[in-house]
Amino acid sequence: MSSRTHDFRMALFAASAIGSLCLSQAAFAQDAAPQADAAAAAPQEGEVADIVVTGIRGSLQSATNAKKNAVAFGDSIFAEDIGKLPATNLAETLNRMPGVRLKRDNNGEGTQVSIRGLGPSFSKVLLNGAQIQVASDGGTNGGSANREVDLDFFPSELFTRLDLAKSPTASTLEGGIAGTVNLRNARPFDKPGTHVTVVAQGQYTSPNDKISPRGAIVASHTTDTFGILVGVAGVKTKTRIKGFETVGWTDGNLGTGDAGGNNFSWASVVPRNAGHGLTAGDPVDVVATSGLTRSELSTALLPRLGRESLTEGTRSRISALASLEWRPSDELHFALDGIWAKSERDYSKVNMNWQVRNSGPGSSAQATGGMIPIDLTVDDNGVVTSGTFANSSYFLEASLFKQTTKFWNVNPSVTWEPADNLKVELNGNYSKSRFFREQPTWAFQTTPQSGVDVYYDNKGKGDYPSITTNLDLNDPNNGSWQWYRQNVQLVRRNTTTKGAHLDVTYGDEMLNVKVGAAYDQAIRSIRAYDNSPAYQLSVCGAGCTGATGSITNSQIAQYLMGNSVAGFVTPDFDAIKQATNYASYVDSAPEARGAVTGGATGDMNEKVFGAYFEVNGVTQIAGKDLHVNAGMRYAHTNQRVVGPSQVGAAIIDITSASKYENFLPSINLTYDVAENIRLRASASRTMTRPDAGQILPGITFSDPSALVANAGNPDLKPYTSDNYDIGGEIYTGGIGYVGLTAFVKNVQGFTTTLGQQVAFGTLNIPYESLSAPQKAAMDDRALDLPGRPGVPIANQIITVNRPVNLSDLRIKGIEGTWVQPLDFLVKGLGFSANGTLLDQSSSSGLVAEGVSKYSYNLQGFYENGPVSISLNYVWNSKSIALNGPQNGITGADLKADARGQLDMSAGYQLPFFNKALRLTADVLNITNEPIRTTFEYDNAAYSVYYPGVTVLAGIRANF
Repeated sequence: MSSRTHDFRMALFAASAIGSLCLSQAAFAQDAAPQADAAAAAPQEGEVADIVVTGIRGSLQSATNAKKNAVAFGDSIFAEDIGKLPATNLAETLNRMPGVRLKRDNNGEGTQVSIRGLGPSFSKVLLNGAQIQVASDGGTNGGSANREVDLDFFPSELFTRLDLAKSPTASTLEGGIAGTVNLRNARPFDKPGTHVTVVAQGQYTSPNDKISPRGAIVASHTTDTFGILVGVAGVKTKTRIKGFETVGWTDGNLGTGDAGGNNFSWASVVPRNAGHGLTAGDPVDVVATSGLTRSELSTALLPRLGRESLTEGTRSRISALASLEWRPSDELHFALDGIWAKSERDYSKVNMNWQVRNSGPGSSAQATGGMIPIDLTVDDNGVVTSGTFANSSYFLEASLFKQTTKFWNVNPSVTWEPADNLKVELNGNYSKSRFFREQPTWAFQTTPQSGVDVYYDNKGKGDYPSITTNLDLNDPNNGSWQWYRQNVQLVRRNTTTKGAHLDVTYGDEMLNVKVGAAYDQAIRSIRAYDNSPAYQLSVCGAGCTGATGSITNSQIAQYLMGNSVAGFVTPDFDAIKQATNYASYVDSAPEARGAVTGGATGDMNEKVFGAYFEVNGVTQIAGKDLHVNAGMRYAHTNQRVVGPSQVGAAIIDITSASKYENFLPSINLTYDVAENIRLRASASRTMTRPDAGQILPGITFSDPSALVANAGNPDLKPYTSDNYDIGGEIYTGGIGYVGLTAFVKNVQGFTTTLGQQVAFGTLNIPYESLSAPQKAAMDDRALDLPGRPGVPIANQIITVNRPVNLSDLRIKGIEGTWVQPLDFLVKGLGFSANGTLLDQSSSSGLVAEGVSKYSYNLQGFYENGPVSISLNYVWNSKSIALNGPQNGITGADLKADARGQLDMSAGYQLPFFNKALRLTADVLNITNEPIRTTFEYDNAAYSVYYPGVTVLAGIRANF
């Protein structure tokens, strides 16, 4: 059967499903009524369908009305009251919508949203209809380059409306293939009069066993023509996350002709103190000691670094909002919105690494002589399930994170309606954001060839392998610790956005034409600084032998402490910084090519000129209303990127410029089959510009093993998508309805990362510019050893990960929604459920990363009198986190485990003070679900984090 025939049959199947169930995912338009009563009423054509969160049932009732009366596919939440959903930020709130998935930080908090199977960079995030950029980088392990927006930066207390557009209109700013999210801050005329809302909560997180404060106050006042609203929200949380990490998995290399990944080598002769009846200096047959065949040992998979991890410290955020509205007449409306926010993260991250990578023999001072595998077992996939590893080595990696993000944004706007059939809107925006991270690292290694054994058990008894040893890793005085390396690394990010938009609408509700023009500019700068070589020379001497420098190996024990929480030694950071004159090396750090966050560095200036026309109207077919929204958007983009690159021995800036234009048509249709039945269809073309970090030129070569490099590609083209949606709903009365939506996205030029094997000599990176661990790793691989000839440094194979445009990617999906009151069982009882099924394919065989095939969201609620309670469960199936190959292992993808999170929100309205006080309690991640990623196989854990259970309890007051 041909692909075209298959697609046609799929369309017929979807149409049949629509006819029998009626379909959903309602549409929305653009302006909300300012008051709760108006928002709950049926919106006019061209207005946004709002969900007024004055209670659970009120929210669902408004949602049902919105879906019934709007045109384009999407969802919108309008929240007059604060804190009715179990959500700590706007990302968590959006996660309740069908087809939305969160990217979470290692503490479990949502940071960015993915929509309909495409990652955060494919979603356009707007603030009051204008583009924004926040200079943060995606979280603790982030490295995003700011086309994504970290929504954990925005507190839900200061926002009254979230719009999610899944099918575009011509008047919507371009840039979101997946969808467009518009954040609308609170304004005074949302609720006329004088009002004060105060929220005070204590936050408890189980791993930390501490209570942290969070709160907000919002005050507003309006006269007949003027309104002012001010608000501030803040939170300071204690953070403690335990987990397990690797930097991927690898297999051994036993010489020419074997299938090994060549990422490490076993011992060729018996090292000193190996034990197990082995004599130092004798040749060793590692095949015989392992108990495996030569082929099995060559392909046996182990974590390159298997490490317990502990992150702890504080995170704080304070945000302030001021909004002014002036309505001198019914025809004229002025608004000025300003937001300022600051976020700080101050914490430490310590890892105790079992040093599988670089454990081979070599001439460097840190060489261990190689491990000897004893009595190994492997499963059918070649993953090692048990064994002993003689002559192992550990190193403690201890980092400090001192991170600050600042953001401010100003949005002036004016709306003028000189006649009943004419409306003119003019909006401006200007924002700035700055990000700074100082991240020093100190690493300490156990003494090489000191008789350290590792006992490895990976038989599926836990979320990650058990790695134990005969050495007390929590004893600073065990005589084993010596210097490994020291890093002084910093990164600075700056973003600026500015723009102006003009929209003119002529006509009435039955037929109107809308035209507009837009200018937007986004400037990003990401620059890294690194003074590690000079600092390392000062601290521990040439080669980090400890013979010279401010702290010798014999003195290290004075700066280490046993840690009962981590379970291994941790450093006295302040004492080390003072003893090594750390501050002077920070102040004098020179610019570097690669950022400590792992992302690319450079500058980007993007100017966009846009224009559109749009027609909205109502006509009749067979006596029934057909609502039409159709139009065309044009966008012209001028792009200039600058990136530092190594040319010979020098670092120079390489500049690349490009320009392109896009024509983006769209049509949205809604047909009123009956009073309680709506059928919908949409066709559109959307575009997303290449990820800012991926188009920056230059190569980042930060892998300590000197095996992997990341390269930018300034020749990436913007990707476009042809989108088709068909859907509708059956409304069963009150808040109840059943709906279904089928959609297809045909993406051209989709970008993914491919690994290319190249010789180090072709990278034009001088050997002298490498870090000490990278030099040691290359030196070790260059040695001639029995059974393993050395490879000259220039000929050593490096995996260069480079983004490329794929020819095609197709995403097909179905979204279903069912909202049902259960008053016939218990008054006030009900549920809301939605689910999404996604299927993707491409001619290359590669797929979009971070896409779950199945996901669903269940909400059960009870609301009657002063009591309300809501239980929410969000589940996403397994997905590919990063396409393979990984670490030279063919067919190995990083995969995110399926995960479900159960949250609860409850409230009780106190009967006194005119019912102004409400007790609140939220419990997040009730079942304490971990966040886990694997290296292709379920028993090959790549990372596991335990964010714990969070409880928020407090009081909310309305006056």
